[in-house]
Amino acid sequence: MKRILAILPVSIGGRLTTSSMIDGFRQNGCEVVVFDELFDRNLQEVISDKYDFIAGYDFSGLKIKVDNGLKIPSINYFSDDIRSKTSGDEWEKYLPYLEEDDNYTFYWDKVLTEYENFKNIHYLPHFVNFEIYKDLGVEPEFDLMFAGRLDTDYRLSFFEELVMKLPRLNVAWYAIDRHYKDAKRRSKYPEIIELCYRGFIDNEEDMAKAINSSKIVFNMNSQGISSLNYRTFQTAACKRLMISDYREELALFDGEMPFYEDFSDLIFKIESYLEDKEAYTQIVENCYRIAKQSHNSKDCVRYMLKTASKRHLSAK
Repeated sequence: MKRILAILPVSIGGRLTTSSMIDGFRQNGCEVVVFDELFDRNLQEVISDKYDFIAGYDFSGLKIKVDNGLKIPSINYFSDDIRSKTSGDEWEKYLPYLEEDDNYTFYWDKVLTEYENFKNIHYLPHFVNFEIYKDLGVEPEFDLMFAGRLDTDYRLSFFEELVMKLPRLNVAWYAIDRHYKDAKRRSKYPEIIELCYRGFIDNEEDMAKAINSSKIVFNMNSQGISSLNYRTFQTAACKRLMISDYREELALFDGEMPFYEDFSDLIFKIESYLEDKEAYTQIVENCYRIAKQSHNSKDCVRYMLKTASKRHLSAK
């Protein structure tokens, strides 16, 4: 049995992604000790134990390994651009360590992976725990859901106009309180922001419930070049309809997942799929099947373990 020290980061997106990774380690029979950067204060006690791997989101695990001189291999899953502050304010300091033989990088964006030449970098799209993200059999309360920041003028105005163009729909928006207050302050229509805001979510169970409570989730992917964000796979696992902005990696869903080309196209697709229940059901079933086969936490984390274990043994 492998022992894993998993680092749960501060960022909400990172916590959700890391939670699925932790689930995957446990599904593969690993013993996992979790250090929560947001709440735990006993780091020195935790790292004094013995582990086969330290695992983290972006640079979180590698930072703890380097700063504390730990002599164990690291597994690092990035769904932020490695070479930017989105993956950590000190990314330039820790970037060179990704070149070392016992640090293994798994990158969510196919094009960005192809741009890098680390010896231990591997392309791995997002994955989720299908024991948590699933159809809960509830009647959706909302017609439309968006989760994420409205931190640019484009994203904020896009969301506002969408709500105004679809006045009969019940719309839910989830984000941390800081981003809610910022959007409301900047908005031309703060009453819309206040009406749609439903709070923030920082755990898998509540996110699964929120997605189940909505008929359609739409995406505005903000990072990477070709990749799909975590929400895409959460939604597919819950058997709800995702409508994404166009990304090259929609090919992962074999043309089954709908995308919008512009604002008008999104309006059209939302109205069409809410009306056509047969088409809706067929799409969500097909996307669920594909996601469960290729983007489940157990199989994807098994791939991470096999890749890191094989290379680590051969390097000794």
